[in-house]
Amino acid sequence: MLKEKTAELINVKSLSQFIALAGIATIVPFYIHLQWFTGPLVNAILIIVLFLVGIKGALVLCLIPSLMALAGGLLPAVLAPAVPFIMISNVIWVLSVDTAYNRLKNQETGYWTGIFIGAFLKFLFLFLSVPFITKLMLKQELAVKIAQMMSWTQFATALAGGLIAYAALKWLKRL
Repeated sequence: MLKEKTAELINVKSLSQFIALAGIATIVPFYIHLQWFTGPLVNAILIIVLFLVGIKGALVLCLIPSLMALAGGLLPAVLAPAVPFIMISNVIWVLSVDTAYNRLKNQETGYWTGIFIGAFLKFLFLFLSVPFITKLMLKQELAVKIAQMMSWTQFATALAGGLIAYAALKWLKRL
């Protein structure tokens, strides 16, 4: 009886979509060490999961890519103190898109408003976090590298991810 009840609660399509997209977001940082490729792809996947699976799945996925970037070498081990900040910025990104999309009556306007606000808030949070992150660093000479990684590139990769997600969601007829 318990197995049947549990099976009724699981949406197999959403679960398989989540696993496939989470797999991509998990594997890419291990093999591709380019922020300009990995950043937009991960940001896009977060938004695609939001629209295909829902807010809960997207929020869970917000935590995974940063850990994989650290484990895969995209994010050097000495930058480990930045990981919680990156995770929070991903949550800000997803929540901004979700909130704008659901509050505005026009889906196109809501989507793009969420993308721009989310990208800006993600950038702003990370940019303002740099002083805190650098205080946690063992090697202070990496402060410049952190400041570069947490600057306008975060805004650009989030916008690029929003564009990629838009194309994918249009193709999938989810927008």
